[in-house]
Amino acid sequence: LLQIQFKILRGHSDTVSSCHFCFEDTKILSCSYDRTVKLWDVEKGFPIQVFEEEHTAPISECNLTPDDRRVVTSSYDHTVKAWDMETGKILWTVEHEGIVTSCNVSRDGRYVVSGSDEENAIYVSDAISATVVAHIQGHHRSTITRCCFDPDYQRVASVSFDKTIKLWDMITQCTSVTINEGHSNAISDCCFTSDGHYLCTASWDKSLKIWDIKAGEFRCHEPVSLNQGHEGSVSSCHFSQDASLVVSGGYDKTIAVWDRDAGYKKLSLKGHWDWVTDVAISQNKKWILSASKDSTLRLWNIERIDHIPSVIDTRKERGSKIAQCEECEKPFLCLQPSDSEMVSKCVFCRLSSSG
Repeated sequence: LLQIQFKILRGHSDTVSSCHFCFEDTKILSCSYDRTVKLWDVEKGFPIQVFEEEHTAPISECNLTPDDRRVVTSSYDHTVKAWDMETGKILWTVEHEGIVTSCNVSRDGRYVVSGSDEENAIYVSDAISATVVAHIQGHHRSTITRCCFDPDYQRVASVSFDKTIKLWDMITQCTSVTINEGHSNAISDCCFTSDGHYLCTASWDKSLKIWDIKAGEFRCHEPVSLNQGHEGSVSSCHFSQDASLVVSGGYDKTIAVWDRDAGYKKLSLKGHWDWVTDVAISQNKKWILSASKDSTLRLWNIERIDHIPSVIDTRKERGSKIAQCEECEKPFLCLQPSDSEMVSKCVFCRLSSSG
């Protein structure tokens, strides 16, 4: 029987809060409530560098600058810090009023956005000089769980316990989009496709939603809803580089792998002993990375995912056949052969052409 091969990465002594692939999928960056950041070698499976003794409380998130030369971290100690990747030294520290729940670096490496628990505020800082260029107080009505730049770095997306999704515009310096009705419970995470066209949100209402942000289709059309992937709250979400897959982690200790076009769960990855806190997918789509409250990271090899019997069975069960979308020319699963429009276009081309 074909099984998913996996590696367990041990080295943190507390909840691993955030994880990423970097250096062209050869390394992994992780941070933890143990107040350390670790850089791991994927091949060897152990840390080759540790950044420590600077944060005095749990680290909530870590991010790499696009050139892989600096690491940015946010912490419950009320600070955001930038570290030099080579020396491990602190380059700058920005103090916030409250605990910092999230941080993200813009794709051009110029800005850092962070979300603070005090006044549910968002800060945008210059990544080099560490000066705060924008401070949006009362941006949400409750704790901001995640904030990130869209790939064009014109907007900052944020989600919150208040169940809303907001897009804040860097140029006009105001909120351009507010989605109030998206989820029925706290929203835990959000992520963009690499082209910035779609935004995925993960929620404690057990669902994920995919929003057509670029075309503004979300205003008149329902988002694509990914349901029945987790038994409890969804904690994290991540798109593959080509946006064909969505990976999500949950408080049910599992990772779900979704076919984005057909909107169904292909596979569940089980093995963590506690909540899955973050997920990532390698650029070559061979590996899924998960971080957990059980203090470990896991690397899952999904190269042969489409050859796994349960995945084949699920596809058959859905009565689907592979067709080629007449618009984007990508293969997609068409699930209702009777519906002629369904057969000719994939769900995302249908989303953007309707309206």
